[in-house]
Amino acid sequence: MFTTRPNTTLLAGRSHQEALEAWRDAADIVGVRWQIFLDAGSESRPGAFARYVAALDAEEAAAAELAAVAPTALAA
Repeated sequence: MFTTRPNTTLLAGRSHQEALEAWRDAADIVGVRWQIFLDAGSESRPGAFARYVAALDAEEAAAAELAAVAPTALAA
């Protein structure tokens, strides 16, 4: 089953800028996957939705990493 706590150990040691870029990339992928889901035919729709959900999970993990490395002035 899925956990609600994202695994951020893979990205340990990233700078704020690197984490921001990773989050932006992940967010862009979410948009692409959503459009693919909307355009998918009935046969490929379940798989397209699963890939969209996986992209959401990756974006959530990237957002958590970004929050973890955010300067304290931004985190407040």
